[in-house]
Amino acid sequence: MLFRILRTIRPLLAAAVACGALWQAPAQALTAEQALAMADGDNASRVAAMADAVAHGDGQRTADFLQAMQDGEVQIAAGRAFIVRAGQGVDPVTGQPVAVPEGAEDVGTNNRIRREIGSALASLNLLVGDEATRLDAARAMLKGATPDRLPLLDKAMAQERSAAVKAELELARSAAQLGSEDPAQRIKAAAQLAQRATPATRLLLNERQAQETDEKVQLALQRAQAEVADKLAWGERLGVAFTGVSLGTILLLVALGLAITYGLMGVINMAHGELMMIGAYATYLVQGVFRSYLPEFFDWYLLAAVPAAFLASALVGAIMERGVLRFLYGRPLETLLATWGISLVLMQLVRSTFGAQNVAVENPVWMSGGLQVLPNLTLPWNRLVIIVFAFAVLAGVAYLIARTRMGLFVRGVTQNRPIASCMGVNTARVDTMAFALGSGIAGLAGCALSQVGNVGPDLGQSYIVDSFMVVVLGGVGQLAGTVYAALGLGLLNKFLEGWTGAVLAKIAVLVFIIAFIQKRPQGIFAMKGRSAE
Repeated sequence: MLFRILRTIRPLLAAAVACGALWQAPAQALTAEQALAMADGDNASRVAAMADAVAHGDGQRTADFLQAMQDGEVQIAAGRAFIVRAGQGVDPVTGQPVAVPEGAEDVGTNNRIRREIGSALASLNLLVGDEATRLDAARAMLKGATPDRLPLLDKAMAQERSAAVKAELELARSAAQLGSEDPAQRIKAAAQLAQRATPATRLLLNERQAQETDEKVQLALQRAQAEVADKLAWGERLGVAFTGVSLGTILLLVALGLAITYGLMGVINMAHGELMMIGAYATYLVQGVFRSYLPEFFDWYLLAAVPAAFLASALVGAIMERGVLRFLYGRPLETLLATWGISLVLMQLVRSTFGAQNVAVENPVWMSGGLQVLPNLTLPWNRLVIIVFAFAVLAGVAYLIARTRMGLFVRGVTQNRPIASCMGVNTARVDTMAFALGSGIAGLAGCALSQVGNVGPDLGQSYIVDSFMVVVLGGVGQLAGTVYAALGLGLLNKFLEGWTGAVLAKIAVLVFIIAFIQKRPQGIFAMKGRSAE
């Protein structure tokens, strides 16, 4: 009985084993003939060999060989192709070290072959790479997607488990269907692309519309473009707003120190921009120290550069006040001329020390890249950090002015210098400390600017006029007015740039400030107290 049962199920067991073997059978291995065909011959035959290897070969071996071709590490000798790295030959079929025959020649690649290699690698990475590699490959497949890539995309989608990668594959599949010969498929693809509003889909739709001849498909493409444009508009508006806030916080940092010195002593400090420049160069020097002596901590050099920039600029500001400005109080025009001369001296000193060319200040790794908020809106980390830094500096200055003994003296001298002197306040020391504080804040602004722009001898010249406009518009000596004026001017300038261009936007902002000061000479917030009368 048992023998009869075994004889009955034996065919079923054999079929199951055979199916299992077929299921687990590896893909056809890369052959020496395929490797040689990809490396040697005319362009058409090499491209055809790449397509065949991608479709039927061992994905990892084929990817390694194509990557070696892209890197110029493939040689041909004795009718075989070899991968040669650091003088050591590798068999592309087995991956084992082999001896390369004498007289081996390097494989040449032209622009077309390089493009095809890149496309083939992207196709293979869809199947054999890790999640990040597959995501990059799916995005690469979107460029130049054609109907002949649909089988590969379908295969990749069938085995993909990552939702992010699958979404990109669906987008690439829709882009490939835009080139279909069937108008209905093209209309369907346009509707699918409209659901994924990204700059890439807008570009694809524009390119297809320029080639399309079918009227129905043209209408579908126009509707899809309108839908994508509506969805992307919010990202563009938010991007302009973020850029305006970023510019406003930079103006806030630049003008904050000037608001203290100008509001306290009435000194028109034309060297304020050069104090920023000193802070930026102090950051550059700290970067050099970390690169030479503490390379393992290089990504944290900025934490040491912040106090260094503050102290360097504060020291120069204190020397300026004690050496020149204390003899010119009460004569604002003469302080303007004196500080303008000091600014020329400082610029020439920097040119003589560091050269006239800009110097490179690198972003730490943790400030590189950005935060993807919308498909067409990425917020750079360096800008976000500067915004947080600016408000942190503002909070520190506000606390110093409102809650400390030094702040009490500064407010007393600002509101009524003679009475403060009669009460025993050393006004000369307060002047020095306040000017050093304002100069140090300018150094912090220079440190921040080094992360978003060029650092050179003319750095401060780009911001000195804007900083005075912020101080005058906000109200002399008023921190709240400085904040409102800086952020308002930053947003206004960036929104106007989108309509009129950078030059006309600058002119319009200047006209607005002039008109506002004509109506309200005290600025947004007028100074209170007897000194305001």
